[in-house]
Amino acid sequence: MRALVVEDDAGIASGLEVALKQAGYAVDLCTTRDAAWHALAVEPFDVLLLDLGLPDGEGLDLLARLRRQPAPAPGRNALPRRDMPVLIMTARDGVSDRISGLDGGADDYITKPFDANELLARLRAMLRRAGGRSNPLIEHGELVIDPAAHTVLRAGQPVSLGGKEFALLLTLMQARPQVLSKARLESALYGFGEALESNAIEVYIHHLRRKLGESLIKTVRGVGYFIPREAAEPAASHTGR
Repeated sequence: MRALVVEDDAGIASGLEVALKQAGYAVDLCTTRDAAWHALAVEPFDVLLLDLGLPDGEGLDLLARLRRQPAPAPGRNALPRRDMPVLIMTARDGVSDRISGLDGGADDYITKPFDANELLARLRAMLRRAGGRSNPLIEHGELVIDPAAHTVLRAGQPVSLGGKEFALLLTLMQARPQVLSKARLESALYGFGEALESNAIEVYIHHLRRKLGESLIKTVRGVGYFIPREAAEPAASHTGR
């Protein structure tokens, strides 16, 4: 999952970057409204964390511009994504401020100072709603994924995944059965300027198949990867006589 943080306070931005990366997000930081709009126009972010008082204008104006974006043509993806989940984070704690933010198109509103764990919980709830889920766990066949605890069970047994492996699995699960290109998966796992090996996605896919089953992730040659909406039935075991 890739998050864009729009915050001009360097200390807050740095703390958010650390917390989000520890939670498995790829993170990019912007300090101005114009820089944020440029980033949204070139990268497919999954969530936007938005301060209101920015050096070059109001965060609410950026939000309004995002929500006014035209709907994409059928079968096409548009940037910026007008339906992107948005969390406002601000020191403005008046009731009228919260109403303006939520009525202005924000999905949630948190006031500074805030606890990083609460912010992460709010992000998880926003992303569940955006994906049409109410259950905090993601269940797929014999797999049970807990995004909050960063755990995976396969047939009731814990499976150890690295940070990028877990992030890739979560991205594919939340998008299923949509086919995601290698470039889209790279953008979900890596922020601007992060080192990326040319075969990193293929390596992580290989690891996930080895740990979670070869049939979990499908390849569409020349297009990308996907997880089917319905899990394949586990192969039955047979005992010879």
